Amino acid sequence: MSKFFLTFNLIILGINPLIAQDTTSAIVEDSVESIYYPGKPLLMSLILPGAGQFYNKSPWLRTASFLSVEIGSIAAYFHFDNQASQYRNDYKAYADKNWALADWVYNRFNTTSQSYDSKIWTNFPALMYLTGTHHLTLYLTGDLADEFGQYPSSDNLETHPEWLDSGDISVVKDRHFYENIGKYDQFLGGWTDARTDWYWEEKDVGDSIEIVIKTPIKEDYLDQRELSNKMLTLAKYSLTTLLFNHVISGLEAVWTSQKIALENQNEDTIETDLSLIYNPINPGGIGGLSLTINF
Repeated sequence: MSKFFLTFNLIILGINPLIAQDTTSAIVEDSVESIYYPGKPLLMSLILPGAGQFYNKSPWLRTASFLSVEIGSIAAYFHFDNQASQYRNDYKAYADKNWALADWVYNRFNTTSQSYDSKIWTNFPALMYLTGTHHLTLYLTGDLADEFGQYPSSDNLETHPEWLDSGDISVVKDRHFYENIGKYDQFLGGWTDARTDWYWEEKDVGDSIEIVIKTPIKEDYLDQRELSNKMLTLAKYSLTTLLFNHVISGLEAVWTSQKIALENQNEDTIETDLSLIYNPINPGGIGGLSLTINF
């Protein structure tokens, strides 16, 4: 590292500071290995946690810790994400087997006499209409598609239940379909055990009590969806851990590199020299003082 010196000449006219580079001192005094760049370990750790610690020659356990968290977070993300996908496929297959558009329409117009806890099917408006707060998307073919379009709303079944007899109708099983049939009472009639095993329960939603209508099959379906969503949440937590590991590793690498740089700076000696300036005009030949600081 090149040396610099700062010279103050105190003469009669005042202080004249001069800064110059010490060309006589060779770079031999400080080797290249002793130069630390704070930005470099930061970038290294942001790319790969632990790399900045390795660059700073930190204890191996610190480097290994950040690297282990990195590997563990990545492995955890793929594990939980794969689990969520598997559970998602399972509950979709379960719904395809146990929920039918024909059952939903039939139970709307042919109410069951089965009661539960002193209430009957007709006590719940959500079960008495195919229309409501949400709807499913239908897929029509043939003459129905020509007349009503290819993708009408399921609300049309309230006035056109005969569409089911045509054979040109099915339901679009997108993300909204799998959410709606489990979340809203409006679609309860589509579950295969709705006529015989439906029941209702109270659910505390904070400021009020909400009536929720279920069947054992629907309850099982909801549990499967919840398990899949839990796996997705854990996958998101893994990504969050991964992100924080990069940031914390980068901050620690910068802190350590600055600490090393400060220690190296403190180890450097600061040399000073005080001498007289000769001035033949002044009596005694003294024109001032010269103070030199080497650093």
